[in-house]
This record gives sequence, structure tokens and C-alpha cells, in this order.
Amino acid sequence: MKISSIAPVLALMAAQSVNAHTLFAELYVDGQAQGDGTCIRMPSDPNTATNPVPSLDSSDMACGVDGTKGVARVCSVDSGSTLSFEYRDWPDNPSVGSIDISHKGPCAVYLKKVSSAIDDEGTGDGWFKIWDEGYDESAGKWCTEKLIDNNGHLSVKVPEGLQGGYYLIRPELLALHNADKGDPQFYAGCAQVWLNSDGTQLPQSTVSIPGYVDYNQPATSFNIWNEKMALPYPMPGPSVYTPSSSAKVGNQKLRVSQQKQTEGLAPSNSIITNGNWNGIELAKYNDQEGCWNASTACWAQSKECYDTAPPTGHSGCKIWEGKCQDINDQCSASNYNGPPNYMKNLNPVVKQVKLPAAEAAQTGDGSYSPASSAAASKPATTFKTSALVAKATAVAPPSNSNSLTVSTEGNCGNGVTCKGSSFGDCCSSHGYCGSSDQYCSAGCNSAFGTCGGQYKRDEHNHMHVHKHKRAVRVGGDARMMP
Repeated sequence: MKISSIAPVLALMAAQSVNAHTLFAELYVDGQAQGDGTCIRMPSDPNTATNPVPSLDSSDMACGVDGTKGVARVCSVDSGSTLSFEYRDWPDNPSVGSIDISHKGPCAVYLKKVSSAIDDEGTGDGWFKIWDEGYDESAGKWCTEKLIDNNGHLSVKVPEGLQGGYYLIRPELLALHNADKGDPQFYAGCAQVWLNSDGTQLPQSTVSIPGYVDYNQPATSFNIWNEKMALPYPMPGPSVYTPSSSAKVGNQKLRVSQQKQTEGLAPSNSIITNGNWNGIELAKYNDQEGCWNASTACWAQSKECYDTAPPTGHSGCKIWEGKCQDINDQCSASNYNGPPNYMKNLNPVVKQVKLPAAEAAQTGDGSYSPASSAAASKPATTFKTSALVAKATAVAPPSNSNSLTVSTEGNCGNGVTCKGSSFGDCCSSHGYCGSSDQYCSAGCNSAFGTCGGQYKRDEHNHMHVHKHKRAVRVGGDARMMP
């Protein structure tokens, strides 16, 4: 029997909503890409994967929506390693950009020591901050703006001397464009890692997530639209942990039991990955029955790959599908010796990405800390901005300008124009309507609106009408902003 090819009926990539914000999509360890979505907990619905956390009181604050569920892979890092986090506006397409320029605010990275990186839900106490940055007054930029300058990447160093074992690593972005209206937007995600370290230290105090921030704090209600901002910006959460002789000795029982990584490893006979799925090489065969059995097993793995593909896509599934088709073709041609290219690594060549250097944290004098960790010295930080600036994918011009409809949702392109829209007449390079220079100048798309400097209406009154509420996730709510 011949098994027909499985069409990618899930079409996860096509399901990406135009109403998106950002998502932590890929982890780099000392400059090495771990793979799209690999070791990262992600929302299961690609249509809403880039939405902010719906409520500061929700368990989603720990590792994002669906973040209480662990994934199959755990990445290995060393003490002192540089970790880089890649954010994407569209999870399956890094070329579109990382986060819109209107989403200005601070960044932070947290760690939590756990007994199992896969089984721990992430919520509750145990979190400590290892890095943060708010508003750099010398550069006149928010951390998120530097993130954009660095092609969606931010980099931090794992503190030296930490107890080895399993950790959850949680990068966090906070967009403040609507914070003064009671809508601070957190973007949180978690990577599962094994830390190779002979250290014994853990922070004296930790915080609970959710619970470390609320809606009434200066950091979460900060108005970025005032002509003169109330600087320095008061960072949310605890101060940054700094290794020292005063740090407590980690749990001895965990230290003894976690001497070697035993969970989340890629199988030795894995020849390709997609997210946290591994394509396992098929058993050798030399007869007709064995050939068709291998074909059946191959297509079963292909289905599992598509079924479990994260919002970052199924490119690995398509490669695996090609292997299954090769086996089908062999069997049909009465070539019963296989499988072809036995144990050949099918993973694509690792992409080379220019990453920013990891530097010290900067919180400013007004850091707000409801349950602060060990006090830290925080020298000013300046991100390296030599990384390539993200290039937004150009929106194809309409074939007939008369067929355009006026935007009522704040987005533009694909038959929708900003001209005459209440959001503003200019269509930004990211596909949003607005009226400031960020929309009307560099990168402005004249095919779907008016470009130039004549539209200078107040951004604050114009850009920040959001439909999503604190405790409700609404798909398609969000690309109201540029």
C-alpha cells in the first residue's frame, strides 16, 4: 500500500493573525541558535500567540499563555554563558520585524530554579531578576527601541556561581503605550534550560509571579506621552540579583540529585527537529514489507510534527515530509533497501545572526520592588546597536486603488487604506495607521495611505485605542497600534 503525502492542513503559518504584537521565538546560547521555538513554552493558538498577557493577576504572567505546560526539550547552558532572546512580530517570519515602534518600554530577564524544567508550571515564588533596562536617558531610548535596533535581540549573561541544575529563563517586555490608561502590556515567555555549573549560590530572596507587579504601581502606569517624562523610570519588580558571598547556598538535595541533565535531551537517533519535535530515523529494511512499514511509520511521525508545531512554524515538518516521499518512491520502484540517506542530518544549516553584546543592567534610581532580591550595583548599560535593523516586509501595492477600503481596525495593506481612517492617514512600514513621523516618514507605504510630515496629530490621542481587556483574550484585538 502506498501512503499519500500529508498536506499541511493545519497551515499554522497561514494562520498568523495580522493583529499581532510580539513573541519570544528563539533562544541563542553563546551565539548558537537553538532552533525556532526549541526549548520555549509558547501559546498553542498561533492567531493570538503574539498578544500581551491578558491580566497581571493571571498565571499567564509567569511564562505566557499556555506557559504552565512544559515542552519536550531542555537546552543546555554553561555558567557565564551569553543568552540571546529573539522576538518576532510574526513568529514564523523574523524578516517582518520584532515589535512595533509604538510599543515602548522596559525589558527584564528572570530565572527560577526548579526540580524539573518540563514539569514545573512556572507560577509562584522562586523568581529572581538577573538583568533589566528601562529608559536610557543618555541615548534617549527605551529598551524596546534598542531591541528593534538589534533586529529583535537582547542578550544577557548567566550569573557566575549559581547552583547548577534545571531552570526556567523568563525574558519580559513591558509596552507602556497605553499604561496611563490602565493597560500595561506584558510579553512574557519561558525557555527551559539545564545549567552546567559547579556553583552553590541562589539569591537570598525571590518574588512570586504572578504577584510581583500590579496595576497601581508607578512602573505599570507610567505615562510615556508627557512632553517631559517623569524620569528616571521606576523599573517594575525586584532589583537585579548579583552573585556575592552573602547569597544563600542552594538546596543541597537538589544539587546532589541534579548532577547531570536527564530530561529534555534530543534522542541520539534524531535527524531533524521542528520546535520541540524530533524526527527519529527509521529502522533499516531490505524487503517489500519493511519498506512499506517504514513509509507508514514515517508519515505517522510527519503527522505528529504538524500536530505539535509551535507558532514559529513547521519548516522541519516539510523537510521530514520529503524523506517520507523518498521512501514511498523507493517502495514504488521496488527498491526495498533503505531507508535512503540513513542517519543523515536533515537540519538546515544554522543561520548566522549578528547579536548584541551582553552588558550590565540599568534600573535607575526609582526601582520599585515589592519583594526585592539581593541588592545589586547597576552601572549604566548601552546596547550594541551594530546589529542589522529589522526590515519590514514590503506590502504589495493594490492592483486597483479604487478597490481599497478605509481601515477601521488600525491596520493597513492587503486592500485596506489608512486614508480617511480615524487612526491616521499614514500607513507605516509595519502595516499600521497613524499620523506621526513614525507612520508618515521613513518606510511609509504610500500605496495604502498618505505619506509626509503634514499629519502631526497627537499620538497619545490617536494611537492607543485597544480592545483587549485585562482578563479577556480577544483574537484580532491588538494591532490597533502602529
